[in-house]
Amino acid sequence: MEDPGQLIPVVRSTALVRCNPLTKITMALILMIGALLSIDVVSAGVVLAFSLLGLPATGLDLAATIRRLWFLPAGALLAAWGTAILAEKTGEVVIDFGPLLMTSDSLAAAAAIFVRVLALAIPLIVLVSTIDPRDLADALIQHLRLPEVVVISVLAASRLLGLLVSEWQVLAMARRARGVAGGSLVRRTRSLFGAVFVLLVVSIRRATTLAMAMEGRAFGRSGRTWRRRSSFAVRDVAAVVHSLVVCGTAIGAAHVLGVWNPIIG
Repeated sequence: MEDPGQLIPVVRSTALVRCNPLTKITMALILMIGALLSIDVVSAGVVLAFSLLGLPATGLDLAATIRRLWFLPAGALLAAWGTAILAEKTGEVVIDFGPLLMTSDSLAAAAAIFVRVLALAIPLIVLVSTIDPRDLADALIQHLRLPEVVVISVLAASRLLGLLVSEWQVLAMARRARGVAGGSLVRRTRSLFGAVFVLLVVSIRRATTLAMAMEGRAFGRSGRTWRRRSSFAVRDVAAVVHSLVVCGTAIGAAHVLGVWNPIIG
C-alpha cells in the first residue's frame, strides 16, 4: 500500500483506512471545527489528544509520521512566540527583559495558539495521507457529481507530476553528457530554455495521448459504467459519529471549565 508520492506512507490497512475518502475529509473538517471555534487550550487540547491517540488506527507509519511532520511543532511554536509578544499585556508580569514583556495572560494565549495550530493541522494532514487519489476521484464523481473529465484530468496531472520531474532530471543529465549544459551564463540560459521547450513538447504529446485514452473510455459521456464503485459502509457512519462526539466533548469541556473564548462575538 505504500505510495512514494504520499507525505506519510500507509503501512497497514485498518477500518479507518478503508473508509470512503469523503468520510475522512468530513472527519477532518469536524475535528477542525472543534478546535477552530474558540481560542483556548481545553477545546484544542481535546481534539489534539484524540488525534494523537488515534494515530495507530490510521495505519500510517508512525516513525515516518514523526519524522516528516517535524515542521508542525516548529511552526506552532513560532506562532505561539509571536502571540506571546504581541498579545495584550494583562495579568501578572512573568518576563520583563527590556523590550521583551510577557504576562500570564499573553503566555496563556500563546499556549492556546500552540495547541490550536497542532489541533487544526494534524487531523487534516493525517487523514488526507490515508486517502488514495483514485478513490477520491471516484468518490467526487460518483457522489458529488463533479465533472469526471475535470476530476480525472487533475488526478492524471498529479500522478504524472513525479514522472515530469524524473524526465527533467534525465534531460539535464543527457544535455550535460553532450556538453551543452555548462559554459557562460548566456549559454546556460539558452540551454535552460531549450530543455524547457523539449519538456513542453513531451508534455503536450503525453497530454494528447491521455486525452485520446479518456475519449476511448467514454469519459464525459452519459451511460458510462465504473469498475470501481465508491460506497459507504457502517464504518463510515461510526467514524463520523466518533468525530462528532470528540467535537462536542471539546466544546463542552471548554464551557464547563469556563475557558470558552469564541473567535466570533
